[in-house]
Amino acid sequence: MVPLKDYNPGLRTPYVTYGLIVLNIAIFIYELSLPTYGLTGFFHAWAVVPEEFSTSLTTGVSAVNAEEWLTVVTSQFLHGGFLHLAGNMLYLWIFGNNVEDQMGHLRFLVFYLLCGTLANLAQWFFAMDSGIPSLGASGAIAGVMGAYIFRFPNVRILTIVPLGPFPLPLRIPALFYLGIWFAQQAIYGFASLGAPAMIGMEGGGIAYWAHAGGFAIGALLGPLFGLFSRSDAEIAAESSGVE
Repeated sequence: MVPLKDYNPGLRTPYVTYGLIVLNIAIFIYELSLPTYGLTGFFHAWAVVPEEFSTSLTTGVSAVNAEEWLTVVTSQFLHGGFLHLAGNMLYLWIFGNNVEDQMGHLRFLVFYLLCGTLANLAQWFFAMDSGIPSLGASGAIAGVMGAYIFRFPNVRILTIVPLGPFPLPLRIPALFYLGIWFAQQAIYGFASLGAPAMIGMEGGGIAYWAHAGGFAIGALLGPLFGLFSRSDAEIAAESSGVE
């Protein structure tokens, strides 16, 4: 299922959401300018490489280790291909503005980066010995989605549902769309535990534990960052111009 939009207009310009999208695109354009060997080095320097991160935790505090620890943040702005980037930015575009509208700009930015950091640590926990760089904004965006499902469970999401050769557009409540998405990530994550190679890491594919972990973290942290600071009645009043 591919989401196209939600029917949930925001009241404030989501400057942080827009800025994150622009920054991710700009860094991806820079990635495209690098030769293959340069891109490999770039990913190893700024993405989370689990085995290197694991080693850094056992060798004490140093400048090198500080740089390694920083990758739990910097990796959130790297992407492995156009579809990887496009999918993440689509989800951020659809769900980020309303969460930012509730939290405010600064709190949303801190919330986003914290969700992404903790999601990266969740993925690392289940693949500590992997030598494959882990990167992408999906853990942070999953956190945004986890907050969204609890604040706006009944908002309709216009979704393309593939039914054979005839894609069908449906309006699905966020509770069902995001609930199904989370269940899929959790199921694939648990399935990967019995595999000799970590799905999403050794295979260079999808980091399911970052997705499931980020979603759960966003749902838990959302209220602490003002997710419910404005009631539905206040939002309705503002949208209609009532003081």
